Amino acid sequence: MFRYELHCHTREVSPCAHAGAEDVAKYYASRNYTGLFITDHFVTGRDIPYGLSWEGWIKKFGEGYEIAKKAGEKLNLKVFFGFEYTCLPHAGTDFLVYGLDGDWLLAHPEINTMPIRKGLEFLLCEGAFIVQAHPFRESSYIEMIRLLPRHVHGVEVINANRNNTENGAASAYADYYELYRLAGTDNHLGDKQKRFCGIDTGIEIEKPVDLRKIAESGKYTLFDETR
Repeated sequence: MFRYELHCHTREVSPCAHAGAEDVAKYYASRNYTGLFITDHFVTGRDIPYGLSWEGWIKKFGEGYEIAKKAGEKLNLKVFFGFEYTCLPHAGTDFLVYGLDGDWLLAHPEINTMPIRKGLEFLLCEGAFIVQAHPFRESSYIEMIRLLPRHVHGVEVINANRNNTENGAASAYADYYELYRLAGTDNHLGDKQKRFCGIDTGIEIEKPVDLRKIAESGKYTLFDETR
């Protein structure tokens, strides 16, 4: 079986993350993972951070992935590009996007000004595989829970940083709409993380689009373990 982390952040790009990309790669390799997706926060509907140009921002955004990928090549760990898409002002409504890369982002600055539904529709048309992350997360900064079941392929039904109520609601949501059920750690802490979630599968991922093929095949299981 091959083990994959589907939701992980790096300090280089995600301000809320505490672990550097190289250390993240080393840690997952030490736990015998086959691969992981770096899904740093990609927030649209705002001014480009740090006063950068779009090209400068996309280059900056790819740093965590590039560092982790380079480290992974030395450790027999496959590192894949993804991103966690959030469209302001809808903070807390987050989507894991797989199958599009930094070159795609560079070529499509219009994604930064699209409202959430139009943005998701555009990503889908461009071939993205989209999973709503922790859809029932509650926090003081989240105005309301927003669900867009017609704009995603799947749901993160187990998130290591959410409680049983939130994950249980996500599971029921996925079942009701017959969406693919995925799991991810949402790791911001690197080796300090205590609970880990993801998928085990007999199908090896060679490129990010393979994740959709695995979901469609149903030949995978979710894991949820505490270190």
